[in-house]
Amino acid sequence: MQLDLVLENADVLTQDPRRPRASRVGIWRGVVVGVDEELDGLTAAERVDARGAFMMPGFNDAHAHSVWFGQSRLDVDLEGATTAEEVYARIGARAAVEAPGAWITCTGYDAGHLHGPQPDRDGLDAAAAGRPVLIRHNTGHSLTVSGAVLTWAGVGESVVEQPEGGWIAVDDAGRPTGLLDETAMALVTRLVQPESLEHIGACLERASAEYAAEGITSVTDAGIAGGWIGHSPLEFAAYQRALDAGRLRTRFQTMVTLDALEPVAGHPDDGPQLTLGAGVRSGLGDERLQIGPAKVFTDGAMLGRTAAMTEDYCGGAHGGHGRGYLQQEEHEMRRACLAAAGAGWALAMHAIGDAALDFSLDVIAEALDRHGRPVMPHRVEHGGVVRDDQVARMAALGVVMTTQPNFISAFGESVRERIGEDRALLSYPAGRLLRAGLVLPGSSDRPVAGGRPLEVVRDFVLRCTEAGRDYGPDDRLTVDEALHAYTVGSAEATGWGERKGRLTAGRLADVVVLGADPRAVPAEEIGEIPVQATLVGGELVHGAL
Repeated sequence: MQLDLVLENADVLTQDPRRPRASRVGIWRGVVVGVDEELDGLTAAERVDARGAFMMPGFNDAHAHSVWFGQSRLDVDLEGATTAEEVYARIGARAAVEAPGAWITCTGYDAGHLHGPQPDRDGLDAAAAGRPVLIRHNTGHSLTVSGAVLTWAGVGESVVEQPEGGWIAVDDAGRPTGLLDETAMALVTRLVQPESLEHIGACLERASAEYAAEGITSVTDAGIAGGWIGHSPLEFAAYQRALDAGRLRTRFQTMVTLDALEPVAGHPDDGPQLTLGAGVRSGLGDERLQIGPAKVFTDGAMLGRTAAMTEDYCGGAHGGHGRGYLQQEEHEMRRACLAAAGAGWALAMHAIGDAALDFSLDVIAEALDRHGRPVMPHRVEHGGVVRDDQVARMAALGVVMTTQPNFISAFGESVRERIGEDRALLSYPAGRLLRAGLVLPGSSDRPVAGGRPLEVVRDFVLRCTEAGRDYGPDDRLTVDEALHAYTVGSAEATGWGERKGRLTAGRLADVVVLGADPRAVPAEEIGEIPVQATLVGGELVHGAL
């Protein structure tokens, strides 16, 4: 047998507890054949002397938004803006080079870090000289738009009725300010969607290239084809086209939003079925592109105080929702989730507030009781506030929680301001999940916050806010635990535990070569380690060997 490639003279972290370190890795047809003495007697078409470089399984981001991320690279970047005047200046600079009537779309906006008044419709109209302006908040759960956009959206100068599960902000005189929360965003997104398959593909290509440069070899995109997070009802086709054209450097799993599923009539014995046409469900696809769970938005965001809590936010909440709210009537949301589970879909329940998490776990428990376990685990996303009794319940149900420690370094102080010190100790857990026996994946929710894996690993370990203060230190991980989360944990969370996450015989040859072992540098410096090369299926997709 002749192998395709042998990487030798390397410092390899295999993530195999039986032999955690190795110096040689053999690859054939995209799969790891073995390490060290398992390769004795085998020839190879190519041998690479790694000169002692540190290698490990490629990073796997279990919750991101790749089209949105790629798109953000084309928008006006508002990251770091601290005043409305600075926002207006950046928008004005873009408007000066755009054609009259062209949309000015903006990303990276963090309302919690602005000093003074927020940008409003009138200021945006002036800054863009009447061009339509759309600002995506970094949470993804709010938009701020210009007066021109409000008019096109049918809102204009007054609000006749607030949407279910959302809020159109108004000033003291009842005039809309331009801020739209949650389901109210659909009034605007329908004006700019659906986006073309070519545009979506270009965004995926841009995102995938950046992922490869960061050592990411697999990504799960948490919501496509519907809801406020989708870009087109044909969105999965854009992934297929991009893959066929060779534009993707990383493996992708996609979550289809629950509202993109439709009732499909079958035999009466089959029960209610909410799914895609022909009965397509979670698990369809292969190691390059697969359909994952159905994404369910149960509540909103912490920064907007729209995540559903069991206790009031500190300082109240706009729109009269002191505890946030669910995005849909409970009975209807439960019915739809169970119909999707009955059709074979795993569920990924966006649940930031602890009240939303209670609801999500009730739904998952009923789905398991009625329909058994799906082909990949049921999940809950984010975990903004997670009580200890909820951790125990997730462990008993075998549910995966996907949480993002990079939220802490990005806007932890803003979150603490909204939920208080006591609940901050229950926020974005990690160590508590591992101690309870849960699978813990690595993820970023990019572009809500920065998503370079080594920086997220650092945040798992340090758990420090943007002000440098500790945030739930009992949930800190060791570097080994954080690396395990971003490899083995993510593989298990996405249903690929037998094929990804470890460099052992039979697993996919997804490898990242780093400039240093993250365990051998101070934790504060982990995010600065360079990525020297990334291989997907044994093929070089970034850097050089």
